[in-house]
Amino acid sequence: MPISLGRLFLIFLKVGAFTFGGGYAMIPVFERELVKRFKLIAPEDFYDTLVVCQSLPGPIAVNFAVFTGLRLRGKRGALISLLGVVLPSFIFILLISVFLFRYIDVPIVEAMFKGIRLSVVALIFFAGAKLFMSHRSLEGLCIAVMAFALVFTFSLHPVWVVLMAGAYGILSRRAKGGEAP
Repeated sequence: MPISLGRLFLIFLKVGAFTFGGGYAMIPVFERELVKRFKLIAPEDFYDTLVVCQSLPGPIAVNFAVFTGLRLRGKRGALISLLGVVLPSFIFILLISVFLFRYIDVPIVEAMFKGIRLSVVALIFFAGAKLFMSHRSLEGLCIAVMAFALVFTFSLHPVWVVLMAGAYGILSRRAKGGEAP
């Protein structure tokens, strides 16, 4: 039996409401809810979807919500998932613009945002580590190190790094006898 639109909305609303730091910080929560808790997506499909969504322009959380909603419940599922994941951010930003800017220089507010920023770094690192562990290999480690070096050391734009890694993946698959998608 397919998941109801209401349940789908609530899953994405929960992820959107309780995850700070954007799409990369949402990855572990998406995985917990969609793969482990509700078993709506197989683990390997989750990571394949994630890779596709990272490669597309736009925010990863939005891409992931639309792609997953479309896959699970068609066009309505895509719309419902999109609304669920963006509605909390919209409301939160609206509230910040109305109330918080009055208090932005208050030390406790500054401290709160400093703590949130640090937790976001930890969540992004955790998402990257989980993704690496699911595809653990020397080749994967080399690609990750080279990608980091190209962006951090040589200031190459991440889009070029993603395109080069994708091209490498296609060529590598062909060299191993598999067909490129």
